Amino acid sequence: MRSALSAALRRWVDSAPGSFEQEEGETRRIDWLRVLPFLGIHAGCLLALWTGVSATAAVCAVALYLVRMFAITAFYHRYCAHHAYRMSRLMQFLFALLAGSAAQRGPLWWASHHRHHHAHSDRAGDAHSALRDGLLWSHLGWFLARENFAPRAHLVRDLARYPELRFLDRFDVLAPVALIALLYATGAFLSAAAPHLGTSGPQLVVWGFFISTVALYHATFTVNSLAHRCGARRYATPDDSRNNLWIALLTLGEGWHNNHHHYAGAARQGFYWWEIDPTWLGLRLLAALGLVRGLREVPAAVRETRRIGAGA
Repeated sequence: MRSALSAALRRWVDSAPGSFEQEEGETRRIDWLRVLPFLGIHAGCLLALWTGVSATAAVCAVALYLVRMFAITAFYHRYCAHHAYRMSRLMQFLFALLAGSAAQRGPLWWASHHRHHHAHSDRAGDAHSALRDGLLWSHLGWFLARENFAPRAHLVRDLARYPELRFLDRFDVLAPVALIALLYATGAFLSAAAPHLGTSGPQLVVWGFFISTVALYHATFTVNSLAHRCGARRYATPDDSRNNLWIALLTLGEGWHNNHHHYAGAARQGFYWWEIDPTWLGLRLLAALGLVRGLREVPAAVRETRRIGAGA
């Protein structure tokens, strides 16, 4: 019992390969001890009743939501999972740090499970099909299950070539902890240097990390759940993916999910000018600055094929 407990606690900080062996009959078993940090982040939002709020803390929460959402969509999704553009190794590392601070596990884990989803979307084997398994499972149950704790290493051999990405994936707790420390130090400094702002270390941690991260979690999760059940279908994809403006607004462009499943290799998911895709605009800015290159758009011929109905 003690060894099992210590192993579970160790996996909070060290997601080493081989740490998540699945035993027979464990399919969909929730390992509650392993997911306590996830539950703790939600509980941390209640500390706002103690710290209160200030304009500084609220701006910090919104800014970190937007910046980290961009890192998730642009880096974890469009770069790591789909190679929709290229960047230098230094930029790759910095993006991985920023995306990792969103506490959605490491780059190899994130990309491998997403690639697996595309290979089996809404069919047998899909880890988070809202169509087959329901909204709650596709929203959050799937990644709390023991069977999905480990990255699917055979699907991300390209990313595993980089030791720095393997390190950030194995110790995926480091980036969130570093962000918490930075927020606390910044809040403490502002409390002393600019007391009129009415903020503090604990307040910036609660709003800049806990509240911002929980909002980021559930906005991101809607792409797996609601974007496979709610919205319009332009393309006759073999899954039930849908385009949804509201999810696109929450996730900086990820709500054009039917578009994405029609042609996953594009850095742009809003295929038309009226489909709002802030991540695409951000990537174009980074390309203009020379920080990324080779942005892939959807070919016009592909964009017009397999459409459902003339007015779709």
